[in-house]
Amino acid sequence: MYFDELKLGMSVETAPAVIKKEKMLAFAREYDTIPLHTDEEYAKTTPFGDLIAPGVMSFMSVWVKYLEVDFYGRELLAGKSTKIEWIKPVYAGDVLRGRASITKLVERSEKNGLVELTMHVYNQNGDLVLTDVTESIVKRRTE
Repeated sequence: MYFDELKLGMSVETAPAVIKKEKMLAFAREYDTIPLHTDEEYAKTTPFGDLIAPGVMSFMSVWVKYLEVDFYGRELLAGKSTKIEWIKPVYAGDVLRGRASITKLVERSEKNGLVELTMHVYNQNGDLVLTDVTESIVKRRTE
């Protein structure tokens, strides 16, 4: 969808993303090797009481579901920034769902615009576990 077709408040719900323990451990062992994500015995001694998923993995698990219903499609030119805030831990077996909404539109030039997308991610209990604000550059119609 072109920048000119997007509207403030447009939103979409993502399909569920299941946090599988094997994938969580594999991701952590490769990208986020702290004991809280990789050592079950250590994790039991923390306030969380168990392993928690790396935050970036939790976000990306929902982001890939968002991309299935992506607002921009082929009109996306580039990502500009993202800011993730982790609010509650995510555990193996959690089921995450996101609600992505367009929260800002800025015309940059006659060729493109900046779109701010805010995503709220909830677990299976309805608890907000993370938020993300991503800015993307999207093509404008140039007829």
